[in-house]
Amino acid sequence: MFGPLPSSWREASIRDLADSRSHALAIGPFGSDLKTSDYCDQGVPIVFVRDIEPNCFAPKERRYVSERKAKQLKAHAVLPGDLVITKMGTPPCVAAVYPANEAPGIVTADIIKLSIDVATVERNYLSHVLNSDFARNQIAGITFGITRPKVTLRDFETIRVPLPPLPEQRRIAEVLDRAEALRAKRRAALAQLDTLTQSIFLDLFGDPGENPKAWPIHQVSDYVAEFQGGKSLEAESGENVAARNRVLKISAVTSTEFEPDENKPAPDSYEPPSDHFVRPGDLLFSRANTTELVGAVAYVERTPPNLLLPDKLWRFVWRDPAAVEPLFVRTLFHTPAVRREIARRATGTSGSMKNISQEKLFGIRTILPPLSLQSEFVRSSNAVDTSSEGRIPPGFMCRGSCDRL
Repeated sequence: MFGPLPSSWREASIRDLADSRSHALAIGPFGSDLKTSDYCDQGVPIVFVRDIEPNCFAPKERRYVSERKAKQLKAHAVLPGDLVITKMGTPPCVAAVYPANEAPGIVTADIIKLSIDVATVERNYLSHVLNSDFARNQIAGITFGITRPKVTLRDFETIRVPLPPLPEQRRIAEVLDRAEALRAKRRAALAQLDTLTQSIFLDLFGDPGENPKAWPIHQVSDYVAEFQGGKSLEAESGENVAARNRVLKISAVTSTEFEPDENKPAPDSYEPPSDHFVRPGDLLFSRANTTELVGAVAYVERTPPNLLLPDKLWRFVWRDPAAVEPLFVRTLFHTPAVRREIARRATGTSGSMKNISQEKLFGIRTILPPLSLQSEFVRSSNAVDTSSEGRIPPGFMCRGSCDRL
């Protein structure tokens, strides 16, 4: 499955790595066993899908159940050091370690709780592997559902992972933990840079939602001819994954900066049309993601020549390329006013995945100042970008680095 492994390594299934005690591998309670009417403002914390990010447990709005209710749901309890894995979402099976500073909690129905055999596997190592392409290729084969992609607990148990000796697992986990720390620093630097860019934008143009400077208002369809997407492709799997072409993941745009390393191998049998390749100067839009990230926009300054658009990322195709500055539109689409419109028009039954159609996107009304002022904004924001110190270059580190060690 993984190609030849070093002699000291072996393969193991998730079931092999679970602790021997009862309910070591379990999903949360069915809806009838844990209803919103059971929620309260203090007690035993509830763990939701929204709290789980790759290799990071980041609780959002906290809710609780009473101690009495928690005892009734003890089969669904999660303890510090356990892994929590999303059973649904795009993608499903996002994994994180439940931290030592968290009180024991109760997982919801769309989460898998895994108590590991610590004599066999290192928890941070396993979390990184589950978030890597090693596992993603297998997860794609057991995922079902379109609107709410999910996996069953029985199928999740069958996922196989490469298992080096414990000291080697710890070394790999430490390397990847440091990589995650670098990425966190980079996200913080980008957030600060984005705040400065937004300040320049507001100084020049005012709040687009209020339009205090009375700029001309246009529908998006007035300056965008179409949003051009690619094709949904199953990642190449097997021993040879050095595919000649790679297809972007939606995470390539969610940081507001283009992340070319966020990709997966495309099948070598697929011959893509020329307009599916990503090009320098493209402005990319995420048509599907969580409520917070649907509509994320990133500008492609540089890119390898073999990257393909997926179906969930669109390229802006301008009606008149000489009439708009893509970097102006990128910041315009990041303003709260436009973000609110995108969120309002996006549809989907689940908070974990929203979609927006081209028709609804075209109908959004935005300001469109003269090109000369758009260009002035781009020059000013580029000056801030160039003068920023301590920035980590795009592409310095990628997610799912297990396959790159």
